[in-house]
Amino acid sequence: MLLVAVAGLAPSPAADGWITVVAAENFYGDVAAQIGGDHVSAISILNSPDQDPHLFETSPSVVREIAAAQMVIYNGVDYDAWMEKILTVTPNAERIVINVADLLHKKAGDNPHLWYDPATMPALAKTLAGSLSTVDAAHADDFSNRLKNFLSSLQPVNDKIAEIRGKYAGVPVTATEPVFGYMAAALHLTMRNQRFQLSVMNDTEPSATDLAAFESDLKTHKVKVLFYNTQASDNLVQRLVQFARTAKVPVVGVTETCPPHLSYQDWMRRELDQTERALAEPAS
Repeated sequence: MLLVAVAGLAPSPAADGWITVVAAENFYGDVAAQIGGDHVSAISILNSPDQDPHLFETSPSVVREIAAAQMVIYNGVDYDAWMEKILTVTPNAERIVINVADLLHKKAGDNPHLWYDPATMPALAKTLAGSLSTVDAAHADDFSNRLKNFLSSLQPVNDKIAEIRGKYAGVPVTATEPVFGYMAAALHLTMRNQRFQLSVMNDTEPSATDLAAFESDLKTHKVKVLFYNTQASDNLVQRLVQFARTAKVPVVGVTETCPPHLSYQDWMRRELDQTERALAEPAS
């Protein structure tokens, strides 16, 4: 759902002048801070790249932060179902709730790693600028200018995507789970072993046939790069990463959480640079 407060019910800025925004994931909180500037206080719940987001458990302090928020942003499509539960038990007719999946018309069962889709953050930023202007009309021009700056700041990311796509479109790659899937699609890379990836993402045991096919792709160099999620790497994933390294297939670790001290833009550029270097490695 995408809930935006209706006219007359929009929450007012807090007494200190800040609009309190709570984001389930830190990359959404980062975008909120970039659009809101000094007019928002952005809090992110999931903010450590050393933490497996799928093992997150809520606490009373998290519930209190969400209950007090004037605006809440979460991913949706069951990625952060705990957020929907908290919103249900802390009803607030004035709270603005942004479900990012709804902005992109995603549905249950779709790949939930939406932040790797280049279309996601522009859509979120535009919605944020509009919602913040509703809450704090006096600073609407500032939000609008920050939106323009944010969209401009994404251009180097988009340029790098276009550059990699131009050089490596169609190159076969693989991944232990579909975290990087939207970005790989934007790069026009050919993703193999997708059934295996869905099994890992859904915490089901991959079939012996799928595992054998995955290992064969690495051993025979049918894939140029292996992507893996550094935040959720169990024994099977670690085995495949080691298998790839032994076979001299380049390995790129990606994360589900933005590393500390990096903006969303810097994070994406860093992972794209790593991808480009891996794709450029000479065949063994």
